[in-house]
Formats: sequence, C-alpha cells, structure tokens
Amino acid sequence: MQQRPLGRTGRSVSAVGLGTWQLGADWGAVSEEDATAVLAASADRGVTLFDTADVYGDGRSESIIGRFLGGRPGHGITVATKMGRRLEQEPENYTPANFRAWTDRSRANLGVDTLDLVQLHCPPSAVIDDDATYDALDALVSGGAIAAYGVSVETCAQALAAIARPNVTNVQIIFNPFRLKPLDEVLPAAEAAGVAIFARVPLASGLLSGKYTAATTFAENDHRTYNRHGEAFDRGETFSGVDYEVGVDAATELAAALPDGVSLPAATLAWIAAQPGVTSVIPGARNVRQAQSNADAADLLDGGFDVDAFDAVVREVYDRRLREAIHPLW
Repeated sequence: MQQRPLGRTGRSVSAVGLGTWQLGADWGAVSEEDATAVLAASADRGVTLFDTADVYGDGRSESIIGRFLGGRPGHGITVATKMGRRLEQEPENYTPANFRAWTDRSRANLGVDTLDLVQLHCPPSAVIDDDATYDALDALVSGGAIAAYGVSVETCAQALAAIARPNVTNVQIIFNPFRLKPLDEVLPAAEAAGVAIFARVPLASGLLSGKYTAATTFAENDHRTYNRHGEAFDRGETFSGVDYEVGVDAATELAAALPDGVSLPAATLAWIAAQPGVTSVIPGARNVRQAQSNADAADLLDGGFDVDAFDAVVREVYDRRLREAIHPLW
C-alpha cells in the first residue's frame, strides 16, 4: 500500500483509507463484531487512515475504533475524526467552549489524550471564513487536545477558503467520477499549499459499485432511503447528489469500458487516488470482503491498469450525462 504525506504533520497515511460512517449504523445495522472485522481487514491490508466523526452512531464509530486500536499497540494508524454536527450548524455554535467539549468527548470515545486529526464537519461558509475559528483550533493544538486540524467541506469554494489557511492540514471533499469539479482548482491549490486531500463518498454511496439497478432498494434506516432528496442533511452526501437512475446508467457505462478482471469500484478508487493532489481516498465498507477489495484497489496504482484510458471515459460520461445535472457549487 502506498503511504503518502499527511500535509505538514510528518505523518504518512495510506493512498486508500477507510471511511467509517457505516460503523455507526447509518447504512443499516452493523454489529460491533462485524465492524471490528472490517477494521482488522483494512489494517491487515496496509490501511493506515481511519476517518470517523463524533456523530456517526452518536459516537459508536469512534468508540469501536478506540477499542480496536487499544488492542493493537504500535498500530501506526491515523484516526481522523470530525466535529461540529452535535448542534445545529449555525455559526454561533462554533465556539471555543463547544470545540473543547466536542474534542473531549471524542478523546474519551477513542481512548486517547490527543486526537490525531480533527476536521470541522461541513460547517457553514461563515465559519470557514472566520479567523476566530482557526484561533480556537490553534488553541486546541497548543493545549495538546489535538495534534492537527482540517475541514470537511461541501463546495469547492469552501475548500479553497480552507486551503488558504496556514495551519489547515487537510481538506475533505466529495470527489469521484460523478463529481469532477475539484479537478479544476481544488486539487491544484491543495498540492501547491501542501494541504492533504481526502476524497470522500468515492463510490457515490455505492452507485459506483456497479451492482445497483433501478430496482434496488435500501433499508428504511439507510440514508440512501431517507436522504435521497436531501430530507435529513445535504443531498450531496447521498449518491453524490446525482439522481439515482441517472447514476445507475452512468455507472453501467463506466463498467462496460473496463478490461476483464478490473471491477468498477477498484478502477474508481485507483483513478481517484491517482489524481495529483489527492492524498487518500476513503471508501466505506460494511464487511470484510468490501474492506479487502477496497484496500486491494491500491494495487492498480502499481501498474496493470490504464488510468489515463479510464480517465478519458470518466470525463466523456460526465460531460454527456452528469455535468448539467450537478449543482453548480459542487
């Protein structure tokens, strides 16, 4: 597994990491035994980045990760958590006191004195633009509660604003074959500034798994049912904001362009990880097989897969099917 610099922290993280939203059971029920098996399978394949958040299962994801890593001394894994969604996402709630309370809770969940990396969890633009935000985060670093901080964003404009801040370690943004706008400015700006990029929602909530059809259904407690049109949170978090049926058709086209033996999710993860400026791509996994397959996609970066040929197909399908359907801010 390729290991890449995590901004200016001196740490390195794997080219393919693990997103753990699903371990909080927001994608349907996942037992702690199964969640732990996913973490172990990922670590055993060379994954050194676990991305989580304090609201994933109201802390369940963090707690499971904490118990797992507690049993693996010297594990070498960076845990990137997120904060800012325990209250309404209003600028007045992003205070030093709340930052301290949220990070203290995450430290307890993860069983650590210092959090490796804390990311603001898709805050309003006013928070990203406010000097006071970074003063409060710098104070947490100085006090030893966190080692580094970053920002998870919804839009490219927010990403560029965060990248411009001198102590931001990383920006997390939705980036996949259905969301190409970060290629234009965000990735070049991050690379120039030495800011790490985590590509989230890389498989478009499973649309780029290549196994869904127009008839596929999801559990009632799965956000792919209850947030399909943005009913619960930002629509872009579910299927990357793409109309489900349009996404199914686009994924079918992409899969048909691949050589024998290369799956659509593996090709997608490798394509994302190969883009200049991307530090790590963070797919989720609900079972061991998915975790192993995701990690193994990094092998395609070492040859045997024509990333440039797939890139041409991705751009053609995007221009023809998706560009006009994507919100202009994304």
